[in-house]
Amino acid sequence: MKVSIDIDCTPEEARRFLGLPDVQPMQQAVMDRLQQQIVKNIETMDPKVMIDTWLPLGLQNLGDLQKLFLNQFMAGTAGRPADKDRR
Repeated sequence: MKVSIDIDCTPEEARRFLGLPDVQPMQQAVMDRLQQQIVKNIETMDPKVMIDTWLPLGLQNLGDLQKLFLNQFMAGTAGRPADKDRR
């Protein structure tokens, strides 16, 4: 025997029927606080400060990458005779 029951209700009605708490006000408060914090952080961002903060790190990493490639190249050409025209 197979019995199926279809219940047509909104999520709010189902939550009330099952006795679940209404967390929508808490979620809205958290989202409002998050939005305020994001707007505050965006307003304090100065492009010059961001570039000064990130650029040295980026250049340092670029230099490390160049050194890595150079070391790999030099290791690959270690067994070959040196060409005086190449640097």
